[in-house]
This record gives sequence, structure tokens and C-alpha cells, in this order.
Amino acid sequence: MSNILEQIVRDKRKEVAAREQLFPTSYWEQSPLFQRQAYSLREALSASGPQIIAEHKRRSPSKAVINQKVQVPQVVQGYQKAGVAALSVLTEGPYFGGSLDDLVYARHSCSLPILRKDFFVDPYQITEAKAHGADAILLIAAVLTRSEIEKLSKHAHQLGMEVLLEVHNAEELEKSLMPSLDCIGVNNRNLKTFEVSLETSYSLKAMIPESAVAVSESGLQDPADIEQLHQAGFEGFLMGERFMKENDPGKAAQSFIENLRR
Repeated sequence: MSNILEQIVRDKRKEVAAREQLFPTSYWEQSPLFQRQAYSLREALSASGPQIIAEHKRRSPSKAVINQKVQVPQVVQGYQKAGVAALSVLTEGPYFGGSLDDLVYARHSCSLPILRKDFFVDPYQITEAKAHGADAILLIAAVLTRSEIEKLSKHAHQLGMEVLLEVHNAEELEKSLMPSLDCIGVNNRNLKTFEVSLETSYSLKAMIPESAVAVSESGLQDPADIEQLHQAGFEGFLMGERFMKENDPGKAAQSFIENLRR
């Protein structure tokens, strides 16, 4: 695990402990959004043709500021109009500039499945996600043990949510395979060097069981990349910086998807 990732996880554990003292699980269970039936990310990605998960992301440790100007409703509505299959909302604050408020704004601005993207280390965060309108959660294999993945994914299913597990290499994928995963995402970014290679997706595809929807993440720049990965068996494609770096992310997504469908 890279040093920055270790620091993020340490900070996240402290943050979660502090939030749970202020707002216990029972508090979030009273949220109106906690009672809603979640949309299925899995079904959205299983539709015919390559399906885009478009992300709202303000900044990152590797790229600093990506886009601090656009508002969540504007981005989300633009993405839905563009024809994306689902949304990813990055809620991590100190390192990525996100918040749970972003999740609420997104939920009230669209009717698409929403993935809460954060560093999940405790079931409490999943209850939070449900209470703020998320339909699915992201689990990062690099920061979790097999038993933690099992515990968190089963808790998500108990709340009627789905799980996208993110892996970076064969070792992470091997340790994580279990029935409680709905989607498996291959992140093409090397955590140690931050270099991106689509070969990571190609090399790991054969290891992804047919029971899980295969998703490719990071480094997806051209419609040709998507087409080739789709032919290799990937159904979903998580894209954030490619759209968010533009002044109008929704318009950028629309242009990309129109070129993809030609």
C-alpha cells in the first residue's frame, strides 16, 4: 500500500470514529432516504453495450485540483442527460474535496444508480451511505483484509445495496473473490507509481468470475479504449477526470458517448 493510501486510511478511521460519536447509526436509520429502495448498479451496467459510470470528483492527491467550479446538480443532471448508466460520487473530504452533502445533492438531482466512492473501513459508513441516497458502495481491496471485505459487503446487502470491489492486481483479486460482490472493478492506476496502463484490465479480466459485472477504471481517454475493453468482456467503465477536467462535464460526457455509439 502506498504511503498516501496508508495515511488516508488512518485519517479515515479517526474520522469515522468521531462521526459515530456525534451521529450514531440509529440517527441515520431515521433518514427518509434510508427507507428508499436502492436502484441496481448491476442491472444498469448489464444493459446492452458499454455502460459509463460518470464520476463527480473535485480533486485528488495525484492531480490536485480537477474542477472546483461546477456544482453537483449541474454535473449530475448533465451526466444523466448525456446517457450515462450510473454515477459515482466521491465523498472523501480532506484529500478529494468531497462530502456527504454531495451525495444528497446528487440523489435529488437524478434517477440513476449512485455509487458512494470513499474509503470504507467500517459498516457505519455503509449506513451513512444509505441514509444519504447511495445505491452502491466501493470497497478498495488494497486497504481491506478478506474478512473485512466479507463483513462490509454482507452489511451492504443487508441494507439492500450493492458492492463494487476495486482491485489493482492479481493478488488483490485472488484474496477478495466471494459471492457477496456484485461488480469487480479493475483500477488501471498503479498505486505506487500512479502510472496508468489499460493492460491491467486486460490481464485481470480472465480472473473475474462471470457472476460479477466487470468494470474498468482509470485511464479511459478515448471511445476506442472503451470499445476494445468491451470486446474483451468489460461491461462498465468508471470515468471521472476525463469529464470533470472540462468546464461542462455533462457536455463532455455527452460528446464522448455520442462518439462511442457511432
